[in-house]
Amino acid sequence: MKKLAVFDLDGTLLDTIGDLAEACNHMLGLRGLGSHTCEEYRKMVGNGILRLVERALPESLRTPEYVAEARRDFVAYYIDHIDRHTHPYDGIREVLHSLQNDGWVLAVASNKFDAGTKKLIANIFPEVYFKEIYGNREGFPLKPDAALLELIMKECGANTETTFMIGDSGVDIQTAKAAGVRSVGCSWGFRPRTELEEFGADFIVDTPSELLQILR
Repeated sequence: MKKLAVFDLDGTLLDTIGDLAEACNHMLGLRGLGSHTCEEYRKMVGNGILRLVERALPESLRTPEYVAEARRDFVAYYIDHIDRHTHPYDGIREVLHSLQNDGWVLAVASNKFDAGTKKLIANIFPEVYFKEIYGNREGFPLKPDAALLELIMKECGANTETTFMIGDSGVDIQTAKAAGVRSVGCSWGFRPRTELEEFGADFIVDTPSELLQILR
């Protein structure tokens, strides 16, 4: 069976918080609402754009209709400014190259909307071959549901023994458990190391290079 490394995107491969914050604050500014800091947004991300927008809005405005409209404004701005501040974490590009050279199949499973996920990977990692790149798409629930991860495993010809889910949050660890695969928690992302410990990550790494010690 193929050796498969499935990566989360935001907070794992890429530091996207600057562009997420800018797009959210743009959406809030259109409505005459106050903005949030990047540090505040770190606590809001991880469950998809709809939930991010909902969390950014005042509680009194969190009706389904208002949130849906706000999400449309967020996406319209974000897709056009998606990589102004976004960059790979130090060392992650080298790790991807090394895994690829060692015969690992690489994939992405993100709760970011699908078009945004694919655009970021294409723009920032054009030289890396990801067998599958999936963001949130119609017909599939968000992580921690395992449906998307299981689809990736099937399409990549991998099984639970040969697959690792790599991410920076408890959502990613839960996803791995739901699919019956091993998990690697990345402490450099948006969530604290304590969250990865609390959700029972099989491994926790503090730098990208440590991934190679586990995956080799």
